[in-house]
Amino acid sequence: MRIVLAEDSVLLREGLIGLLERFGHQVVAGAGTADELIGAVAAHRPDIVVTDVRMPPGFSDEGLRAAIELRTRQPGLPILVLSQYVQRAYAEELLDSADGTGVGYLLKERIGDVEEFIDALHRVAAGNTVVDPEVVRQLIRRRRDPLARLTAREQEVLALMAEGRSNASIAAAMTVSEGTVSKHFGSILGKLDLSLDDTTNRRVLAVLAYLRD
Repeated sequence: MRIVLAEDSVLLREGLIGLLERFGHQVVAGAGTADELIGAVAAHRPDIVVTDVRMPPGFSDEGLRAAIELRTRQPGLPILVLSQYVQRAYAEELLDSADGTGVGYLLKERIGDVEEFIDALHRVAAGNTVVDPEVVRQLIRRRRDPLARLTAREQEVLALMAEGRSNASIAAAMTVSEGTVSKHFGSILGKLDLSLDDTTNRRVLAVLAYLRD
């Protein structure tokens, strides 16, 4: 894939470039500011954008706001946001853009698992939605009343579901059978009055939409 990478830390940016190239991808431009990011996307028309949240000059949410602007200009542009924290307001806006497809929000600590990071990159580029569990937890805290009906195990399943994991992946993470996961899903859908099909990405989007309401 052709990638535009936005990260103000030169060391981290160069490290990510090396990592992405090791997996066969081409970083066509590296940006250190939000303005550079927007310019690079216009110039190179990448397959996907990977961007930090905090960037010069304010080091607050410039990268995330640039990502939202890019999604407004090019609704189908896949964007994977990396952050050290959850910027909830703009995270919600990003997840709502272009019907929430082809977008991801991961915390930087996830990069420590290289294979999971690369898998997330591929899923976002393919039009799927990938959300860090901490983002999900912060959204969950806003919907306490209905979610209070879920057991601790069901809340764990819900968080994994919102990451875009398959039943098999959730079962492996929880060390249970796929049948047990399916039973938890059924219970969750009943308690939250959700009716979802088996398409993983639609399931993720429906759960996130519920949590954001």
